[in-house]
Amino acid sequence: MRLLVISHTYGIDLNCEKLRSLAHLDPNVQITVGVPKRWQSGGVQHHVLRPATIDDGNFRRLPLGHLSRNHQGLLCFGPDLVRLLRQFRPQMIQVEQGAKSLAYAQTITLNRWLGLGAKNLLFTWWNLPYQLTFPVAQLEAYNLRHTHGLIAGNQAGADILRQRGYSGPTAVMPQLGVDETQFRPHPQPALARQLRMPDHAFVVGYVGRFVIEKGLLTLADALTRLRSHPWVWLLVGRGPLKATLMAKMAAAGLTDRVRWVDRVPHNTVPPYLNLMHTLVLPSETSRTAATLTALGWQEQFGHVLIEAMAAGVPVIGSDCGEIPQVIGTAGLVFPEGNAAALSDRLQRLMTNSADRQLLVQQGRDRVLAHYTNTVLARQLLSFYHHLGVT
Repeated sequence: MRLLVISHTYGIDLNCEKLRSLAHLDPNVQITVGVPKRWQSGGVQHHVLRPATIDDGNFRRLPLGHLSRNHQGLLCFGPDLVRLLRQFRPQMIQVEQGAKSLAYAQTITLNRWLGLGAKNLLFTWWNLPYQLTFPVAQLEAYNLRHTHGLIAGNQAGADILRQRGYSGPTAVMPQLGVDETQFRPHPQPALARQLRMPDHAFVVGYVGRFVIEKGLLTLADALTRLRSHPWVWLLVGRGPLKATLMAKMAAAGLTDRVRWVDRVPHNTVPPYLNLMHTLVLPSETSRTAATLTALGWQEQFGHVLIEAMAAGVPVIGSDCGEIPQVIGTAGLVFPEGNAAALSDRLQRLMTNSADRQLLVQQGRDRVLAHYTNTVLARQLLSFYHHLGVT
């Protein structure tokens, strides 16, 4: 089985672990990952990625020349991709840039022109309805018409593409798994001292972008309702909302309870998770006028939730998008934007150590059963076999 995967996501080494696990599961599977030579990452990191070549047995990653430095939909590749297709002659081409991406249309077209006969696979995260006009509508229709298999990061994403005309085989699974050996319970007394954590403080954690749609203002309101409890708020990440949050906590007289950690590489996140007594993902749906690409935003998965659960941290999430499905019964859920309900969930964990310990075990068990890189690799391999590629 020769699999070519195209995505800017795999320019980060840690993000390749699911595909590495797939290569280890079956020595007959040869995986080549094509990534942009240079990519402006968004989110918490927000730096330029220049991924190196990896050649490790039946897994390799190749940086390819491309157009568009940081726009997923406009990403497409130059002659490097043509040479790779001719040399590797994949049996499957899996593009993880969305249903309207130029890169997917490009690989579909090259697949036909070069006579490869490969299966075209699409990955999508998008989970809100949208409207399209010419020429993007025609681009998406072309992509869906030539798709042999769809992998959606959430059920809503699969349902939306069904409504837009796709009728082929579908698998629902996240794009990335968790390395349970890296994300695991592990006390961090030295880091706690470095961040001046009080000995008996209940650490409420958040990891991600500081933006309005992540619900951080609601979390701030919930915490101010609990000022009589000895909590500390640990925020790991960056974003434009930071100044607003700082001002809000200062106005409440709670500045000394907040710890900010900026520019943390993804592979160094686990120690910060290990400091937390709970991780909160309070995302909130944003709705805007219909555009060519989207109708607002809704949480598409919430990968930090499974990282926290793997690390033995109880999680609290809003009911925005896919969050309740990710948490299942292994954490607490509250109505998005409801500070009083979130305050109630926080107080429950602050005052009930038995509940916390139960969620610690249930959360890690859930990750080991559903979200490790090896579990997802097995699901992918099963889906490929379902598509008739062996």
